[in-house]
Amino acid sequence: MIDVKRKGKKVCAYGAAAKGNTLLNFAGIKPDLICFVADKNPAKQGKYLPGSHIPIVALERIAYEKPDYIIILPWNLKEEITRDLEFVRQWGGKFVVAVPEFSLI
Repeated sequence: MIDVKRKGKKVCAYGAAAKGNTLLNFAGIKPDLICFVADKNPAKQGKYLPGSHIPIVALERIAYEKPDYIIILPWNLKEEITRDLEFVRQWGGKFVVAVPEFSLI
C-alpha cells in the first residue's frame, strides 16, 4: 500500500464491517493510506473506524473521488460488492481483497 500511495494512486475501502476494521488495525493502516471507507448504512456514515480513525462516508463518494483501488473489507461478500460497484471499472478502478489471501480483482 505504501508503494501504491507513493505512485500517487488513491486507495479507499468499502464496507465498515468489524472484521475489516480488525484487519486494518492489525496491519496499522491509517488515513494516510486509505482516504475513506464507503458504506451503504447511513447510521455509520459521518463516523470513523475505531482505532484507525478512517472516515466512513456515503457510497456516492466512490463515484466522486474515483479511487484507483478499493479494498473490500467484508471479503466474504466480494462477488456481490464487485457486482454492485461495477461502475468503478469505467475509470480503471480495481478491487482488492486481503483475506484469505491478497488478490487484485
